[in-house]
Amino acid sequence: MLEHGGKLRAAAMRFGIAHEEWVDLSTGINPRGWPVPTVPPEVWRCLPEAEDGLADAAINYYGSPMILPAAGSQPVIQLLPHLRPACRVGLLSPSYAEHAYAWRGHQLVGLEFNTIDMKLDDLDVLVLCNPNNPTGHRFAPSTLLGWRERLAWRGGWLVVDEAFADATPEISIASHAGLPGLVVLRSMGKFFGLAGARVGFVLAWGALLSRIAEELGPWSVNGPARWVTTRALQDSAWQQTARKNLVIDSTRLADLLKKYKLAPSGATALFQWVISPHAQQLHESLAKQGILTRYFDSPKSVRFGMPCPEKEWLRLETALQKFQDIA
Repeated sequence: MLEHGGKLRAAAMRFGIAHEEWVDLSTGINPRGWPVPTVPPEVWRCLPEAEDGLADAAINYYGSPMILPAAGSQPVIQLLPHLRPACRVGLLSPSYAEHAYAWRGHQLVGLEFNTIDMKLDDLDVLVLCNPNNPTGHRFAPSTLLGWRERLAWRGGWLVVDEAFADATPEISIASHAGLPGLVVLRSMGKFFGLAGARVGFVLAWGALLSRIAEELGPWSVNGPARWVTTRALQDSAWQQTARKNLVIDSTRLADLLKKYKLAPSGATALFQWVISPHAQQLHESLAKQGILTRYFDSPKSVRFGMPCPEKEWLRLETALQKFQDIA
């Protein structure tokens, strides 16, 4: 099992700090997520139904009818490598590590941002996160669609994980789903703050969606999660406000880190990423003060999610000040 953010209970045990006293900045999940209403009792009693409105809400939100819900994007990430014979798969590093882990057994080709175009014609599959996690690097839709065309001409795939794209929908290529060779993954976990619901979507051409649906089987998303997701996708007013607030918060976090000589090397609206030779010491220092961040070993770096409410901002600044004093 790969390391991920979260795991507050493990951190509480390791550092001897009660679970409820932690500030969790390790996941990149919106701390001001969509406000979930009470789920009606009958939703808990009934089996999930495809005609419950989720499909229409998702089609409207993502801009394509070529879509299939899943229990988060993780099952699809794990399934896709089994739907192709052994082939050459290009992946960036650092990036979301579950992709490389899932494609083991294929021939993995390490890429850098400036070598993708050069190496593309030697690949059968290109897997990217847009924006990339944790670097925050963004790919222009025109660039991605050009790569998709070159890959599809040879029967190849472009897999784009857009888990962090909701705050910047202009970079998404979800509306192009249905084009041969294009697979787009979306998640309700980050922007909507519904990680616990385990709802995601895969957008692709019809034949591949049918194969994935067959493998996932019936009822891959539970009824209450479908009910909540439908309403979150329909709430355009909340979405617009959330995007504005996240930009403000992300800028504030970047300014705070710069104040303590930790200028970010990359970012999205949901996190700031700091490369530092002292990254591990920084991560440990903050953890000893009850603030959990995401540490990366290569390159040595720390990813900071958004604090909320205001007392979390104050605790983070106090902890950063303490680290600066001892560094």
